[in-house]
Amino acid sequence: MTDNKMTDNKKKLYPQWFTQALNTNCESGSATVDDCKINYVSWGDSDKPGLLLLHGSNAHLEWWRPIAPLLADQFYVVAMDSSGSGNSGWRNRYSRKQFASEVMGVAKAAGIVDKFFVVGHSFGAFSTLEAGFCFGEELAGIVMVDFAIQSEATAAEFMKMRESLRDTPQRPTRVYSDYQEALGRFRLVPQQSCKNPFLVDYIAEHSLRKVEGGWTWKFDPGMFRNLDLDQKESLSQTEKLQALVCPAAFIMAEHSSDYSREAADYTRELVAGKLPFFSVPDTFHHLMFDEPLALAMTIKSLLLSWYCRPEGAPAPVKESNAAS
Repeated sequence: MTDNKMTDNKKKLYPQWFTQALNTNCESGSATVDDCKINYVSWGDSDKPGLLLLHGSNAHLEWWRPIAPLLADQFYVVAMDSSGSGNSGWRNRYSRKQFASEVMGVAKAAGIVDKFFVVGHSFGAFSTLEAGFCFGEELAGIVMVDFAIQSEATAAEFMKMRESLRDTPQRPTRVYSDYQEALGRFRLVPQQSCKNPFLVDYIAEHSLRKVEGGWTWKFDPGMFRNLDLDQKESLSQTEKLQALVCPAAFIMAEHSSDYSREAADYTRELVAGKLPFFSVPDTFHHLMFDEPLALAMTIKSLLLSWYCRPEGAPAPVKESNAAS
């Protein structure tokens, strides 16, 4: 079925490019991965090169709504709600490998048959790296958007902090009796200014679900608590990046506050001379709301350069030149 057709009154609130994006034909579907329903939306012709888009934590596929239609002239674009997010199901336990398997399950359900690209933002880039590590032979390339690789020291500090919070009671998401009050409480995390506030308003409207007593947020508040990050059972992010057999790249936000400067510098040094690593000027972490057109064209040009000249795609990182 076709989604997101707008009323004439609603069209007046948006610039022409976004009105056109919302009116671009798309199809809704779902896949079942490890007994969990995974929701997705697709744009374009399935005969074109496949491109799967992953959102960040506590987010959903609508983060990509401004971007996906702009890519559909060259790619068959699929945006998905990861488990615990958006209109997908929740799990009792989550894992890296499970998120990677969701990527492959949705691609299959959506009709992608050849090698395809994966682009992930923030926590979605975490899953993108995992998909590249686990299923790289089946991928045409991966792009991590505003995501920094953790050094071993930074990862150890994060795990120590996470362990200290393990016994903290898990709070459910707040239920608002009034829909407008709930919309007014929506915030981007991390908080940032935004050049296109109408995009944030649009995202807020698609971030709520009806429950008994009113409205609450769509994400599973227990996802991170129930995410298996046992370092003893897995390679580090650095080792997974070095083990990739598919092309990879990083697109960063110039003024992001989602990671430390040390993490950004570590990642930059790690991939220097090996992988594309660059930032979109004058953007913050949710850069698809700051510079949606620039981000869309950056992704499109990068992927087309790989697709049209696969022999010219950057070689994977084989060894680190950064201190851990």
